[in-house]
Formats: sequence, structure tokens, C-alpha cells
Amino acid sequence: MAVAIPAATQQIDYADLYARWERGNWSATEIDFTQDRIDWHEHFTDEQRRGALWLYSLFFHGEDSVADNLSPYIDAAPLEEQKYFLATQQVDEARHAVFFHRFMHEVVGAGDGTLAGGLRATAPQLSWGHRKLFGRLDAMAAELRRDHSPRKLAEAIALYHVVVEGTLAQPGQHIIDSSLEALDLMPGFRAGIANVAIDEQRHIAFGVKLLADLYEADPQGTQDAIVDVIREVLSWTLSVPIPPGWDTSYTECFGFSMEDLFEQGAISNEAKLRAIGLPLDDIAHFPLPMDVSPRARGEQALTLLRAGLLGERNGPIGRDPDTVRILMDLLARTARGTEVPAGTTIQWDFRDHDPWYLQLDGSHKVAVQGRLAKPTVRLRLRFDDFADLVSSRAAAPALVARGRMRPWGDPRVLLKMQRLFG
Repeated sequence: MAVAIPAATQQIDYADLYARWERGNWSATEIDFTQDRIDWHEHFTDEQRRGALWLYSLFFHGEDSVADNLSPYIDAAPLEEQKYFLATQQVDEARHAVFFHRFMHEVVGAGDGTLAGGLRATAPQLSWGHRKLFGRLDAMAAELRRDHSPRKLAEAIALYHVVVEGTLAQPGQHIIDSSLEALDLMPGFRAGIANVAIDEQRHIAFGVKLLADLYEADPQGTQDAIVDVIREVLSWTLSVPIPPGWDTSYTECFGFSMEDLFEQGAISNEAKLRAIGLPLDDIAHFPLPMDVSPRARGEQALTLLRAGLLGERNGPIGRDPDTVRILMDLLARTARGTEVPAGTTIQWDFRDHDPWYLQLDGSHKVAVQGRLAKPTVRLRLRFDDFADLVSSRAAAPALVARGRMRPWGDPRVLLKMQRLFG
């Protein structure tokens, strides 16, 4: 498998990243929040205070989590230069958590003044996706403590640096900064966010460089590690910035829509993966549709999330034909067609919805509405259970044990279903 690492990535140097950290040090305890307190209480609307508390709480808890989970990354890094830089990153993440804690306590008035108290006070703001994704980061850190292999390191860096920092944090920071700049409010918080963003640029550059090095050494293994992690956490990642009750005023009060946020996340995610060298257009089981614009990718994701076909269930499951088509096309893209014999067909016979099947011919995969007489595998279940299954709200063995899903067909393919769809 030939690889082509972009020249800009090849030029990233671990020692230079460390030197940039030394030159860019800043103090979270010296930021002046005097004007921010005035702006928060006198110039923000009630709606803006509600939206800011929710969004900034996601960052506060995220920074605390990544600071706690970085130690095994230092142990697993193969080069001393990598270990030293990761040590600086752990300092950065702790500083970011202190910055958000100070803001929450001194400006918002949340908590009792301790970090633990601030986290407890803001925990109700966390979304379902945030809890799921950072729970997976906790588990990944535990796995990395036990397994320092290149494959596990690639998985861990992909989750931390590409998904958490590159796909979620960086676009979110940009939108926060631009919205506050347009309002010309909260200068202390804006200064802190600008410093956080500079730190994150270094972190992401490190993650891209390390993954590129691993990819060059083992192209197929590293590519599989990165893509499998993205497939595994996709539903949770997309659900992190969903506001309470799907109330879009949480973002629109600051001048940006959910579509804007998702578009920026899609742009950032693609840029990081291409910088590693991954041939996204040629990876048959890559879960995101690279043949449409980042805006369209974001809109499709929001359609599935609103329908409860991905992420947290938020009411009756959507069954609009166009929405179901998006979901089935996602399943076809995600399927590892090379894992099963060419010509394999997987039939979903829904007890309460039109049937669908997948035709798998290696890297060529297509979803079709209809019923086959003799599919390779047939799965009979209710559409709501199917939605819970594909969104990771339910597990296949539990559905089978409870009689809610009945599988028939080739046992060799049935045994590979988890691997096939992740």
C-alpha cells in the first residue's frame, strides 16, 4: 500500500513543537475577568447566558478529562521527543481546565471555588454524546496503559487528537471566539480562548505528525486503526454539541446555527485526516460521504440525529423515506465489504417498516429498498430496535436474547456482523 504524506506534515518537528510551547507559555491565573463579570450580568441576554453556560461547560469538562487521561500517552510514545512534548500538553490541558474553572466560578458564580465543585455544578449541562465520547476516552486511556503497541497508540491518538481536539474542540473554539468578537464582549474570556486555541494547534499538529509517522511505517494497520475509531465513536461525536431539547436558540443567540457548527467540524476533520496522508476518497468503509460538501455532510448528520437514527433517542424514531435512505447509505458506506464473500446480501425485514437490503461486492456496496427471496443473511426486527442498534443504544446479542431480533442465514457472515459494521 503506497502512502503519500503531505510535505507540510513531514516538516513538523517534535523538538520545534516543544520550543513553541516554551515561547508561548501563558498564565490562566492572571487573566482579568473584571469586565467579563459586567458583560455576563449586564450585557448578555438571559438566552445568551444559558447558551454560554451550556457550551462552555462542555469545554470545561472536556479539558478536565483530557488532562486526566494523557499520562498513558506519554508512556506509550516511542520517542523521547514525543514524550517530552506530551508532557507539555498535559500541562496545557490542566491550564485550560483552570481557565474554564476560574471563569465558571468568578464570572458565572458556579461551584464552591474548587475544581471538583465547579465540575459538579456544571455537570448537568453535559450532553449525552459528551458523556459517551469522554467515557470512551477514559476506556481508551486504560487500554493504552496495558497495550503500548503502534496499533493501540494510533487508535488513542486518533480519538484524542483528531476526534476530540481536531473535530470538536478547534471548530468550537473558533465559533466561540468569532461570536464574542462580533459582540465585543468578555475580553478576558476571549483572550483565554485565543491562548487555548494556539495550544490546541500545537497539540493537533503533534497528533497529525505522530499518526503520519505510524501510517508511513504501517499504512494498512494505521489506516484501519484511525478509521475504525472514527466509525466506533461517530454517533457519540456527532451528538456532543446537541443542545438540550434540540433548542437551536442555544447557538443562534450567538449568531451561528447547528449547521454552521457541523460544517466547521466536517472541514476540520477532513483536513486533519488528509494531513496524515489518508486517501479518504479511496477508503471503502470510511463512514462519511466525501463526495458531498462539508455543509451537506453536516446537514445529513443533523437529519439522522434529529430522527433518532443516530445519537440519543429524543422521541418517536423518524421514518421519512429520505431520512431512512441517508441511514441505509451510511450503513453501506460503513460496511467492511471485503470481510465477506463477494455477492453477500444482508436483508433487514422490519416488522413495521419497508424492508431494505445491502448488496456487498468487496468495496462496491449498495443499499436497496426491497426484499430478496434468498439473502445471505436475514434479520427480522422492529424498525425502532434497528435504530437503537445502529446508534449504539442497544447491542445485538441483547436484542437476540430478548427475542427482539431474529437472525437467519450463513453463520460465517453472522459471526462477522460486528466487524462488518463496527
